[in-house]
Amino acid sequence: MRKHFKGFWLPFDQYTNPISVTDEMIAQAEQKLNFKLPRSYIELIKTKNGGIPVNSCFPTMVPTSWAENHIEIEKIRGLGGDEGIDSEDVRSTDKDWGYPIHLGFVICDCPSAGHDAVMLDYSQCGKNGEPRVIHVDVENPDHPKITILSKDFKTFINGLVNCKKFEE
Repeated sequence: MRKHFKGFWLPFDQYTNPISVTDEMIAQAEQKLNFKLPRSYIELIKTKNGGIPVNSCFPTMVPTSWAENHIEIEKIRGLGGDEGIDSEDVRSTDKDWGYPIHLGFVICDCPSAGHDAVMLDYSQCGKNGEPRVIHVDVENPDHPKITILSKDFKTFINGLVNCKKFEE
């Protein structure tokens, strides 16, 4: 396990794919998605193939559909299996919900039962660049509301905080 991810994940959860991530899986996912995965995401899922992070809230400067000053994630998607970022069923469902998958792909599910999610957005960097991280609210699928969260995935995961910070 990479030292800088020690304590990042909850130890046990139903969202972790039990299959360890290999370089072959990464290459296949990148080919299927038609996007290069961020190095920080690859490092993270090599420690645990998706799951629930200990800190699952990300502060925002603007109100979102979730709260006045943050969003919450339910899980970070891994690779492979029924719920991986490279699953055809998952991509199809994300498209049906109205997520702008032409920009990239959903990387984190939120606890809103499909009405919002966190995506990697390649619109400014191209398919091989370092994508920014956005929160997408699809309550109105004809006009998804996009909030920029961070310049890249590394900044996003380093910016996750414990949700107790936002409890009143």
